[in-house]
Amino acid sequence: MKLIQTIKLLAFLIPLGAFSQQVVNGTVTDAGTGSPIPGVNVVIKGTTQGTSTDFDGNFQLEADNGTFLQFSYIGFTTQEVAVSGPTMNVTLKEDAEQLEAVVVIGYGTVSQKDVTGAVDQVTSEDFNKGPIVSAQQLIQGKVAGVSISSGGGAPGEGQNIVIRGQGSLSLSSNPLYVVDGIPLADSDVGGSRNPLNFINPNDIESMTVLKDASATAIYGARAANGVIMVTTKKGKGKEFKFNYSGSTTVYDPTDYVDVMNADQFRTLINNTGDQAAIDRLGNSNTNWQDQIYRQAIGFEHNFSTTGNIKGFMPVRASLGYTDQDGVLKGDNFSRTTGSLNLRPILLDGHLKIELNGRGSYTENAFGNRDAIGSAVDFDPTQSIYDANSPFGNYFTWLNSTGGQNSLAPTNPVALINLKDDTAEVRRLIANAKVDYQLHFFPDLTATVNIGIDKSNSNGRTIIPIEMPSSKNEWNGSLGTYSNKSTNKLFDAYLTYTKDINDIHSINAVAGYSYQSFEFDNDSYNSEEEEAGNDFIFIDKWESVLLSYFGRLNYSFDDRYLFTATLRADASSKLNPDDRWGYFPSFAFAWNINNEQFLEDSKVINNLKFRIGYGEIGNVSGLGDYLYLTRYTQSQSNANYQLGDGYYQTYRPEAYNENLRWEVGNTLNAGIDFGLFDNRISGSVNAYIKKTNDLISRVTVDPFTNFSNAIDKNIGDMENRGIEFEINATPVQTEDFTWNIGYNISINDNELTNLPDEVEVGGINGGTGNNIQLHKEGYAPYSFWVYKQVYDEQNRPIEGAVVDRNGDNQINNEDRYLYKDPFADIIMGFNTSVNYKNWDLSVATRANLGNYAYNNMASSKSYGLRASENSILTNLHTDHFDTGFRTLTEVNLQSDYYVQDASFFKVDNITLGYTLNDFINGDLRMRLYGSVQNVLTITDYDGLDPEIYGGIDNNFYPRPRSFVFGVNLDF
Repeated sequence: MKLIQTIKLLAFLIPLGAFSQQVVNGTVTDAGTGSPIPGVNVVIKGTTQGTSTDFDGNFQLEADNGTFLQFSYIGFTTQEVAVSGPTMNVTLKEDAEQLEAVVVIGYGTVSQKDVTGAVDQVTSEDFNKGPIVSAQQLIQGKVAGVSISSGGGAPGEGQNIVIRGQGSLSLSSNPLYVVDGIPLADSDVGGSRNPLNFINPNDIESMTVLKDASATAIYGARAANGVIMVTTKKGKGKEFKFNYSGSTTVYDPTDYVDVMNADQFRTLINNTGDQAAIDRLGNSNTNWQDQIYRQAIGFEHNFSTTGNIKGFMPVRASLGYTDQDGVLKGDNFSRTTGSLNLRPILLDGHLKIELNGRGSYTENAFGNRDAIGSAVDFDPTQSIYDANSPFGNYFTWLNSTGGQNSLAPTNPVALINLKDDTAEVRRLIANAKVDYQLHFFPDLTATVNIGIDKSNSNGRTIIPIEMPSSKNEWNGSLGTYSNKSTNKLFDAYLTYTKDINDIHSINAVAGYSYQSFEFDNDSYNSEEEEAGNDFIFIDKWESVLLSYFGRLNYSFDDRYLFTATLRADASSKLNPDDRWGYFPSFAFAWNINNEQFLEDSKVINNLKFRIGYGEIGNVSGLGDYLYLTRYTQSQSNANYQLGDGYYQTYRPEAYNENLRWEVGNTLNAGIDFGLFDNRISGSVNAYIKKTNDLISRVTVDPFTNFSNAIDKNIGDMENRGIEFEINATPVQTEDFTWNIGYNISINDNELTNLPDEVEVGGINGGTGNNIQLHKEGYAPYSFWVYKQVYDEQNRPIEGAVVDRNGDNQINNEDRYLYKDPFADIIMGFNTSVNYKNWDLSVATRANLGNYAYNNMASSKSYGLRASENSILTNLHTDHFDTGFRTLTEVNLQSDYYVQDASFFKVDNITLGYTLNDFINGDLRMRLYGSVQNVLTITDYDGLDPEIYGGIDNNFYPRPRSFVFGVNLDF
């Protein structure tokens, strides 16, 4: 009997033990490297119970035998493993598709399949090649709807970026830059060429462009013109790895402004000038543009290391040095950068800390750009030097008192050699980001991000007494300045993430942001001091942006995606009654490829439809305190007598207490697609972007304010466009891969409401002339010109323009709006070929429908200019085409000078060879050669058709660059 009872008891206990809950211990490692992976999410399938691996990759939790554990980590394929005992070791494989599919957005990341807005991400593998100094150049021509052009060919030159058309009239149209979670200020310190020059392009991992309002609204008031998220490289792996890259670049000027050579100019003067003019001709043959430009050299060295400290702290550190001369003599850009990134993971993966520090020291020597125009103007028959000149023996046109003729151009070589314009810029940007996944509520993560962006600059301009001058008491000059800028950031937000039964997925973010911008500028002017005026200028100001934000992402069955955001911003730039702005957005996306009818498709592996709407504000570029009455003290030598005393006065400045937000709203619809295992992928977007309450500088009635012009909300503007981009891999074998990428965007920009016309676009020639106009029904910055009349040989007739209103007189009423400087169509095409160890890449761009006003020809080609004002001045060769004799407003503002500036450019060709197992397999070396600014095809007659703003005047030419470089991994 006892034996039977014992057997019954064992029969009961054995299955109970087999299915009882037990403590499971295990380790998760990287299948590729064998390194432990900290922070892996380990969850019992179908429940919310789980844990994370510690910094040694270890985990522990209670689980029944036979249940499944899910192991997931960003960048790795999710694994499901059944529990079969108390010990479990799991390896995870990298998911290359997922690594590329994680997209950085505001206050978080999202997988590409869950994106609901118009977002483009370019990673370091797809960046443009060649001599890249400024970060913006990395994505030039890579993203549909994004126009990027440099202000000229100077080293480290600023970049103009416009996303989906011009977004404002007088405020900034540049996007918001967010670097590792820190939104940058919309202005820069003096002495700096480019706001992103503090970043070494080699430190950038990816750049994400947020284009429509449903994607940008999370940044509210500063995102009206789009957002560019810059993510820098971070530490990874277990063992330390090192990289060195170095290059040498030669820069050649490609072209000069077309002016008469010495022989042509002599013939002109002998044929048209009087005897006095003929007598002024020199005996030299000087190409003044040759004298101010040169072949320049640049060097770049970068060193970085990445690894892991004791298994729990990924780290990356880098040093970089760039030294680049400009093709304009005296121009130099020198930059030293350093960065450090630490990402410790503590408390079994619940606490993740990210520390970023990035510093730069930049030295700029600014070549004298006045020499560019002077080299075009100066008489080519004169020599550079004159032994009788009182100005350092530089040839100078003198007046009767021995000074320089005030109407004469200054000797270009003197301008280059004698002006010393230098500046140093120091910048530190750092942040500490802490993510804490609550132990008692693991679905909720609390994040705090504290950052600072601090920069200061010191600059000076020294001009010696030898510089030609018309001032009788000229003894040289000294100007100095010092600028300080401090941008402080505090973000705090909660993120709730929940997956329910593998069908419902929720991600919600709610937070608070405070950002302050402080500026402290001062300058000194020796000439003002000698004149008895105020010679020290001090300017300090501060602005604050206070924000609350929230976002909800909901996914149903990985098919239907919903996103809603709301941001409330308060800016100190606006009056208290209009200070708060509320900016909502909504988006829906449908992952069609996850529908049952496409599940087995061997062609379509990704097909998503998106639609979104959002509102965003803008005050970027607006001055501070404009809604307040401000007073400016008079000059110290300008006093008002009251009785027996003299007193300085205070002058009220113009103000507008009714200034309010510019508000833009965008409706966007798009389709993302991927075919044949993503061998072909791309997207199509269509959008309508409306901007209301545009701020512009406008004239006001007399006696209604303390100035005749104020900043005012005056009108509305609309951009409509279509974008298409496609990437394909036509050939992919073990030894050979061919990739191509193409994008095209079409944009139409129109002012839909503007009660008052606004003249803009000041030009050289005459006094106070403008060549552009803002007018309702037309694109902003449209050219405002006279209709030129031509003879039978199609040659323009001087002074003959169309009397458009038929009143028998020619005045502004006869001018009309003709074309604008912004391209209707922007295209980018790039291709790369890899064959065994060889790689070849080509990047090209095209702009169609953009026009430019050739101010160099219009103001420098009239015949009388050659010999007027008792001097000789060279002419633009356009004189041979027009024969114009005089400079009149009619000639100057003729549509003859508005030219089609459409272009096709081959930006870069790079050829490289990689040695994968160099020196016993411990070193990987890539050697490459590259040519930048290879070819430009255009009908434009000027120096370069790519002129931001459309007015071609004294443009710094973009050089052609030849690069040889090496990249070492060890």
